[in-house]
Amino acid sequence: MIKLTDWGFPQEYLPKDNAPAQPARVTAVWKERFQLITPQGEQLAQLKTKEFYYEPGRIFPTTGDFVLALPAPGNWQIVETLPRRSFFSRLDGWHGTEQAVAANMDVVFAVQSLNQDFSPQRLERYLTLAWNSKAKPIVLLTKRDLPGNHEEKLVAARETAGPQVPVIALSTRTGEGMEELAPYLRPGETAALLGSSGVGKSSLINRLAGEDIMTVSGIRERDGRGRHTTTHRQLLRLASGLLVIDTPGMRELGMWDAAEGLSAAFPDVEQYFASCRFRDCRHENEPDCAVRAALESGELDSERWKSYQLLNGESQRTHHISTVRMKQGQPSRSLAKSRRQEKKYRKNFSE
Repeated sequence: MIKLTDWGFPQEYLPKDNAPAQPARVTAVWKERFQLITPQGEQLAQLKTKEFYYEPGRIFPTTGDFVLALPAPGNWQIVETLPRRSFFSRLDGWHGTEQAVAANMDVVFAVQSLNQDFSPQRLERYLTLAWNSKAKPIVLLTKRDLPGNHEEKLVAARETAGPQVPVIALSTRTGEGMEELAPYLRPGETAALLGSSGVGKSSLINRLAGEDIMTVSGIRERDGRGRHTTTHRQLLRLASGLLVIDTPGMRELGMWDAAEGLSAAFPDVEQYFASCRFRDCRHENEPDCAVRAALESGELDSERWKSYQLLNGESQRTHHISTVRMKQGQPSRSLAKSRRQEKKYRKNFSE
């Protein structure tokens, strides 16, 4: 029997004896198929149609979620997604909807490499969404062993992250800096890795595991960018007991209703808002605007303000979309309709 608490499953979520639905944790997702770790080991599963497609308010599970599922030959049936302690999502630009990335992380590693692809603006985006998830963000700068002086990038990363977020420069090849990760690698806790392709997420997991459990691909020398080696989100348990959620490389993470994350990631910007003359100040041409005054005096960096405006604009737009759709009840109805249409198409195609 598998001990689910070793997989981060909260003791208080374990059902009483003889309950029909069994506890499990989602370890991978492929469209309508799920991989679970259960007391009986790994199992494949699908969502129970009645509960998820026709009952409003249901939370569709993603990698890392704690669920209850009914045992069945071949395919278990997930009947409930249990409360989340943290949740990371992004905007699906293709469909204009919220895309779940990972759930129930204790820490989020925002990974960038110390090559020419390093970007403070991308790091700001990662940190905003990491803070919004309610997990603890930590910045990891990989490829410390690359030739050259990395001090300028380290300073930029620390300024972007702020004093509350650790910034660790490391090399998975030489092991430099790996010891600084130790306090964040506790058995039974879950870490999610976010970063572009080629930044070294798979190499980092292999280093933490002490063996090659992830495929590693090279990067293009001309721009330092890599190819996707992880094709789906998956939860792994390492020999040390640490749980790791690896995600496909994502260069740009669209913002999805991340107001709380913005406040945590940009305290240097929002500190001026309360000093503006008008509570609804847009920080454009209004008199006695503390933000404009800080920009003119140089107290507030203009690039930070531009980043904040960009991310805040995205967050406000998706908040509006989310609010309208929830009032109209669109998520459950439209999803149920799309599922029915897909099943109909498959049936007609097979005939």
